[in-house]
Amino acid sequence: MTTPPPALLIAGHGTRDEAGAEAFRSFVRELGRRHPELPVAGGFIELSPPPLGDAVTELVERGVRRFAAVPLMLVSAGHAKGDIPAALAREKERHTGISYTYGRPLGPHPSLLNVLERRLDEALGESVRTPADRADVTVLLVGRGSTDPDANAEVHKAARLLWEGRGYAGVEPAFVSLAAPDVPSGLDRCVKLGARRIVVLPYFLFTGILPERVRQQTEGWAAAHPEIEVRLAEVIGPEPELLDLVMERYREAVKGDLRMNCDSCVYRIALPGFEDKVGQPQQPHFHPDDDGHDHDGHHHGNHHHGGHAHAH
Repeated sequence: MTTPPPALLIAGHGTRDEAGAEAFRSFVRELGRRHPELPVAGGFIELSPPPLGDAVTELVERGVRRFAAVPLMLVSAGHAKGDIPAALAREKERHTGISYTYGRPLGPHPSLLNVLERRLDEALGESVRTPADRADVTVLLVGRGSTDPDANAEVHKAARLLWEGRGYAGVEPAFVSLAAPDVPSGLDRCVKLGARRIVVLPYFLFTGILPERVRQQTEGWAAAHPEIEVRLAEVIGPEPELLDLVMERYREAVKGDLRMNCDSCVYRIALPGFEDKVGQPQQPHFHPDDDGHDHDGHHHGNHHHGGHAHAH
């Protein structure tokens, strides 16, 4: 008798916006429809029903003893780093005999960057017909914002990756809560950098209170600066790329293959403008201030992508 694969547990932030909460619940249902071979359930850390604990209980009542938990989050902040692991540890004590693995957040995966690019094209419409037209467009990528600098840095990384190879004048990061620059300050910065056409791009999976705040702040700033063309793009939404990426994170968790930044590595993924680097043989290299063995107590090793390696 073959052992059934681990179930899939989706962990969400939670929102006071019912449409946003229902978008999450609908997304979980769609994952279940697409993968009838897997028990799939989802819950929230806060604010919205069902709580994550209820989702675990649902799986246990369906006979599940092993599951992989995937945080449906773009960046690794307090929820992904602390709240979800704590909740899972608590559920393991509540339900004797269960075991789980924990996946990583979605991050600026190339497939999601493609969705963001599509959202920009939709917002610009007929005003951008050719790639050359993008040279006049500055993008303000607006993340949730966190007290965790690592999480905020991931939004900066997403902005840079979105800019690379796509021909926009620039992609600047901003935040709607807890971190600077806020949306109005980010728009001011774009203008100081010479922007005359700006698209505000929410870096959010679904609608909710914070994306609505992005809209309100964008419209308020635009009304006060009529000389600047400002457009607002839509959130990522339940696109096929997002459904596929969650399953990729699930499979990583099941296999224990929790890679670091490899899915935005130019030697592994065909990023726009760097397609010729995929699969190139690489030799380990070290930064000038790195002796290659030990720095601040940490070993700097190599990691491999099917025939090549590069040092960290």
